[in-house]
Amino acid sequence: MYEDWVIGILKQHKMGLVASLPCDKAKNLCFLLPEHFRHICLTREEDGIGVCAGSALTGIRPILVIQSSGLGNSLNALMSLTMSYNLPLPILASWRGVENETIPTQVPFNAAIPGILDATGVSYTLIQDSSEFWKIGDIITDAFENSRPHVALIKPGAWEGPESCRNGSPPPTRSRELSFTYHRRVREPVMTRFDAIRIISRFLDRQVLVSNIGVPSKELYAMHDRPLNFYMLGSYTQASPIGFGIAIGTSRPVWVIDGDGSILGTGILPVIGSSRPENLTIFCLDNGAFGSTGNQPTPANRDTDIELLAIASGFKNTVKVETESDLERVIQGLGTGPTFVHVMLKPGNADVRTIPLTPHQIRDRFVAALK
Repeated sequence: MYEDWVIGILKQHKMGLVASLPCDKAKNLCFLLPEHFRHICLTREEDGIGVCAGSALTGIRPILVIQSSGLGNSLNALMSLTMSYNLPLPILASWRGVENETIPTQVPFNAAIPGILDATGVSYTLIQDSSEFWKIGDIITDAFENSRPHVALIKPGAWEGPESCRNGSPPPTRSRELSFTYHRRVREPVMTRFDAIRIISRFLDRQVLVSNIGVPSKELYAMHDRPLNFYMLGSYTQASPIGFGIAIGTSRPVWVIDGDGSILGTGILPVIGSSRPENLTIFCLDNGAFGSTGNQPTPANRDTDIELLAIASGFKNTVKVETESDLERVIQGLGTGPTFVHVMLKPGNADVRTIPLTPHQIRDRFVAALK
């Protein structure tokens, strides 16, 4: 089967992590991936950009396997994270909308992909049929030698061959019993995000710390700059995916400073909850606002409880904190994760300067400190 050939190529190139969201055209490959690699099952392709970026920072070789339509919601992360920080990322994309396509909504975006990738400077290679699968090896080599994304656009016909639908291992039983009691009283917040970052900074030692984009990263830099801080300068919603990818590749504790707006915009919580990385802690600094853009309210301002989202996503360790002393006690008592710390804050930004580091400087000193 052609899928076995692709699996062999990935093994030959020592791929250490495969993140994927299935496509019907490449379904047999998607069934095989968890049997052969450390595999992350995504719910949104864009989150795979962050997971693979974090993995690459630790030295693990990642690859993303998706349907080509997923490139649409991944372009900003590809450009502001993978390309801006010059991180390697081979992408195998089953190319929809161009060959015997029966779903008309697949055509408009997918037919335009080569032009879109040309315009954005993302490298790509066409794979017309199965005889060209050898090109995948060259794509992987280019991505890692040049520290950049490289997309394989694989036409659906390339997967056609002897009929053999491989359903992988039998799925685990879904029978279960769910029962929990949840009662929280949320008081009017007294801390600002800067107050919370100050508390978190007091406990930093060997932890990796990934900080959300905009003012949170600037506040962390002003409060406690260190090489093991990974400052995000773009790629909204990708703080927790990056932290998750790093946690896969290191035994260090990995902390993430994320925000309510960012958490609400990603699908990574169920992925983390099902994968259960023991060294990952997410601090959701919830000020009920998009703080970096003027404090416009988010849905978490009143009616959405993000701790409940974490519980529903499979996090076994969650806590809500409202005061500096509570936050200190929680940090001192952190155990096996994944842990979700929901920190209730009032809106407000500290008067801090822009981080005077380039993406390459942030990357290089972070990678050196992580070794």
